[in-house]
Amino acid sequence: MTLVEHLSELRRRVMISLVAVVIGTIIGFIWYQNAPFGMAPLGEIIRGPYCNLPSELRADFTGDGECRLLATTPFEMFMLRLKVGALAGLVLSSPVWLTQVWGFITPGLHRNEKRYTFTFVSLAVVLFVAGAVLAYFVLDQGLYILMSIGSEFQVAALTGHEYYNFLLALITIFGVSFELPLIIIMLNLAGVLRYEHVKEKRRLIIVGLFAFAAFMTPGQDPFSMLALALSMCLLVELAFQFCRLHDKKAVAEKPEWMKLDDDEASGPVTSSGPIAASAPVTAAAPASSPSVVPTRPKNSPPPEEYYNDVL
Repeated sequence: MTLVEHLSELRRRVMISLVAVVIGTIIGFIWYQNAPFGMAPLGEIIRGPYCNLPSELRADFTGDGECRLLATTPFEMFMLRLKVGALAGLVLSSPVWLTQVWGFITPGLHRNEKRYTFTFVSLAVVLFVAGAVLAYFVLDQGLYILMSIGSEFQVAALTGHEYYNFLLALITIFGVSFELPLIIIMLNLAGVLRYEHVKEKRRLIIVGLFAFAAFMTPGQDPFSMLALALSMCLLVELAFQFCRLHDKKAVAEKPEWMKLDDDEASGPVTSSGPIAASAPVTAAAPASSPSVVPTRPKNSPPPEEYYNDVL
């Protein structure tokens, strides 16, 4: 394909992906308040961790004890519903736009590259979803710890915008952090990272993971930090075990001469023999004069020997 044809195909696939995202956003916008097939509305699912707080930790503005988030601007409720619908549309349309991305890049890949790419993309999606689900359940306990601090003097009245940003930040951090073991495996397969590089540094790595969790969790509560750090430690250890098995398999498949050191492979170094004296340079012989080849006139007939040879 020419460059223009590639750009035309890219434009077509981008348009298909955008249409799918718009349709998914419309579905998510409707699902925010009206759930089909007996499902829970999307707004109720999102505010679930906040509504699970004891009633004495939540502000009651309606007097009926109903759990509601606070809105402080006229368009805040509409924009919150639109943002949630857009995020839901991006997730719902992911099979379509992922298929378009896959269809655009795979013609330039070999068969083994397609297999590795499909495997790593699938694992990345699974790990991100696992981290997002864990973050949603962690938020329930994390909010209780955060909101119960100083409850004798204040009561929680979260706005929808603040609560949604907090939930989205927690889900994003957990999802992205769960991609760390996949990066370790990719580096090991590429030959950049080996198991012997990390097997003696587990303590430093665990301390680093706990420091990362303490710094990156948006609420800074100990429950979220412990949940993220322990999950990352478990996943990283699984990645290290994969590196150990892969390195052992790679060493077993090497021929015997590749397992030797450079000195052993080259053999013992022996002393060289004495250098003999060079032979004297003799004088060059004079060049003989070239023999004169007799020539015959241009239009003269060939000699008689020529006819004899032809006959």
